[in-house]
Amino acid sequence: MARSSVLARAEKIEPDPSHQDTFAATARMAPESVEVLVRTLDGRELALPAELVRVLLASAGELARGHAVTVLASEVQLSPTEAAELLGLSRPFVARLLDAGDIPSMNLPGSSHRVVRLADVLAFQQRRERRREGRRQIADALEGADLP
Repeated sequence: MARSSVLARAEKIEPDPSHQDTFAATARMAPESVEVLVRTLDGRELALPAELVRVLLASAGELARGHAVTVLASEVQLSPTEAAELLGLSRPFVARLLDAGDIPSMNLPGSSHRVVRLADVLAFQQRRERRREGRRQIADALEGADLP
């Protein structure tokens, strides 16, 4: 049985430019100082838990910057192709990263096919960004040092 794409089933929200000011104002709110109430059409109200408020505020920040937001659980398992798509890398390069252990993966039971946890893909991406930023800071320091 073929596995359907996790990314194709994910909820993707595109920002509406007419809501830009509301997104930006929402993103500036401190999660600990916000209470979000959801009111149903029949008048019932529900206060959202702090975790959900943090998700909403973080999403508002991305939408305010004009980025689409995709909702996926961190424990979702991705194919190497899906991981490559998320990282903006080629599938063969991601396969080499998996082979080297740079991104943890596991084989599906009774199969040679691998899956990768979204959390591990995001952790790799953060490490990669930190290294890139470190190299940029070193280059800036060397440039400003007037070395011969």
